[in-house]
Amino acid sequence: MTPRSLLLSNRGTIKHDSGNEHHSQFDTREQESDLIATMIPPFETTFAVPLSCESCIKDVSTSLYKVDGINNVSADLKNQLISITGNAAPSAIVSAIQDTGRDAILRGSGKAESAAVCILETHSSSVRDHVRGLIRLVQVNSEMTILDMTLRGVTPGSYNVTVRTAGDISNGAASTGGIWDALEAKQASPPRPGKGIFGRIEVAQSGLGTVFIDKPIQIWELIGRSIVVSRKQDSFDKEDPDTLVGVIARSAGVWDNDKTVCSCSGKTVWEERKEQTAKGML
Repeated sequence: MTPRSLLLSNRGTIKHDSGNEHHSQFDTREQESDLIATMIPPFETTFAVPLSCESCIKDVSTSLYKVDGINNVSADLKNQLISITGNAAPSAIVSAIQDTGRDAILRGSGKAESAAVCILETHSSSVRDHVRGLIRLVQVNSEMTILDMTLRGVTPGSYNVTVRTAGDISNGAASTGGIWDALEAKQASPPRPGKGIFGRIEVAQSGLGTVFIDKPIQIWELIGRSIVVSRKQDSFDKEDPDTLVGVIARSAGVWDNDKTVCSCSGKTVWEERKEQTAKGML
């Protein structure tokens, strides 16, 4: 099956890489997500979750099984871990756990060296909290990588999502180079869509935007590059508070990360989580 590449907006439309907007036959984003989920192979994710007893596990599991795309939930009470197998977006899993009154920290996803993360920040000097978004990436097979993206606190509207050739963000998005694979795609015979064009994300009036997409690319191709989210395709302004950029870095696979205390700061993962959340981390 050939992987599709489309972006699901929270306004009930489907945004294709071609730039064309197609009105969805579905009434809700959840129904649209079901369509994507049927095409994505199941993968495993692990989350640190505060658990004190078997009732906690039951409470969390009940909430998680309400999420479409979750096949199995298992818990490790001693190590305070929840493991989920399925093809639901990691952000949807976190939201379901938070609905129980608990927090959750993603500890690993996919196989070793098959996961990555990108923290999106604005470089505008007029903004206090620079972190405005988070992208989790997981390679689920040799031909497909999923991207789970959340934006918060940006101006409502439509934003382009592109992978750039370089990971230099010293001057914000302006120093990241051109769109990855754009020239090669244009020169191909016949011309093909560039791998670095991920489409668009729609941000609602609340300032929140979420998408869950799949792309026919591999994680190793992305590491060290940057992702830019902006209303523009190029000629970026460093002082634009709504132009976001981040470097794609490897993250832990399932069971690759058993750290509970940071060796650098001496803080627990929950203390670090509290600090990062205060800075705008999702």
